[in-house]
Amino acid sequence: MSLPVRRLIAISLILPLLAACSKTEPAGEPVRAVRTLTVAAGSAGGAHEYAGEVRARIESRLGFRVGGKLVRRQADLGDTVKAGQVLAQLDPQDLRLGQDSARAALASAQASHALAEADYKRYQELLAQGFISAAELERRDTTLKAARASLEQARAQAAVQGNQTGYATLVADASGVITAVDAEPGQVVAAGAPVLRLAHDGPRDVVFSVPEDREAMVRALEGRPGALRVRLWGSTETLPATVREVAAATDAVTRTFLVKADVGRAPFKLGQTATALVDLPRSDGVIKLPLSALVEADGKTSVWLLDAASMTVKTQPVQLAGAEGNQAIVAAGLAPGQEVVTAGVHVLTPGQKVRRYVEAGASQASR
Repeated sequence: MSLPVRRLIAISLILPLLAACSKTEPAGEPVRAVRTLTVAAGSAGGAHEYAGEVRARIESRLGFRVGGKLVRRQADLGDTVKAGQVLAQLDPQDLRLGQDSARAALASAQASHALAEADYKRYQELLAQGFISAAELERRDTTLKAARASLEQARAQAAVQGNQTGYATLVADASGVITAVDAEPGQVVAAGAPVLRLAHDGPRDVVFSVPEDREAMVRALEGRPGALRVRLWGSTETLPATVREVAAATDAVTRTFLVKADVGRAPFKLGQTATALVDLPRSDGVIKLPLSALVEADGKTSVWLLDAASMTVKTQPVQLAGAEGNQAIVAAGLAPGQEVVTAGVHVLTPGQKVRRYVEAGASQASR
């Protein structure tokens, strides 16, 4: 082995040993730039917002007054219908047979009544001539009364059967829009079973739900014109509304109270999404912070305070009283004059060194 080769091997063995013996200095923790805000007292009001839906004031579930097989349905979901318009039809064959039977019974009763009446008149003449006793005439009178009662019964039964034949046709009792279809042709439906749902033309309601802890506040607004505002989805305009009805009990599943707000004849479409806004009274001397300044840890809400002398941060628990737009209302935990970090809060640690963020082209003095 030549001398140059031996030197290369020796150097390759020594270099790893030298690298192992050397110590690298750990990189220092970076000084992070943060946005801050000096706390100041102001006024706040805000509003509670609830998602709702536009519905008709009156919505009927239409069904047949008799049972039978559905053979035709002339209205579909979303159709606009007029009062008296035919919506669906049952198979009327059995109902017509019942009507024919009632008519035959009526004819029989009429014949029996006519015979009893003629007998009574003849027996009156026989009594006048002294051929029969008064008791025999009384029996004929009783027979006539029974025949007359049977006739009235048959006449009423015939009228009922005639009505039931008419009930095989389902008509709209008011003008409106079909909002649901619950039966299809070929289905056998029971008397009173919903077939169609009709939203009547007229006033509209915005229906929404409120939690149990806010039910009393909303109930106190009931009947006060314009006590809340309504805004359609995607719109910035609001319209006044009146709380018309608050449910007496909570929903069994959601445990919320259903509220109906009257918007009159506002140009809302059925089923549109709307937001109901309940304004809160304004109060002075409150502290508001951007939502980005809040940190949730161990079930508590806190913020990062900046110590301007040491340029370090520490956590400060706060208590919130609500929200106003994109700002949180702080009820306790802060005092005016304190400096709070509003951006970069999720990468900070207690005692960490930071610096104020300065935008390009701006000086520290300008901040």
